[in-house]
Amino acid sequence: QVQLVESGGGLVQAGGSLRLSCAASGRTFSSYAMGWFRQAPGKEREFVVGISQSGGSTFYTTSGKGRFTISRDNAKNTVYLQMNSLKPEDTAIYYCAADSRVAGVAGKPAYWGQGTQVTVSS
Repeated sequence: QVQLVESGGGLVQAGGSLRLSCAASGRTFSSYAMGWFRQAPGKEREFVVGISQSGGSTFYTTSGKGRFTISRDNAKNTVYLQMNSLKPEDTAIYYCAADSRVAGVAGKPAYWGQGTQVTVSS
């Protein structure tokens, strides 16, 4: 079992940057692949980016590639999402997710955080 708590969301102007953090409980953080999803108003939740248990592999969708960077610090039980060159269409609730399988974290993760709001103004 792992509990996830996101932070770092907020209001930013277009072109700005934000870094989201997701702190995980438990002593087995390094055994979980981690990912970030987002859900914009009126839209379905979508996968944005994921990272393997060791951090050696990352995988991005077109939503996040080029502007977003995922990283993790297993010593701190934390995964990060650095978002640059933000656009109004990036406005969404961002969710941290965890799963024991890399494939699982991109599809149907076992664990979810509560989400953090990111709003990008034009």
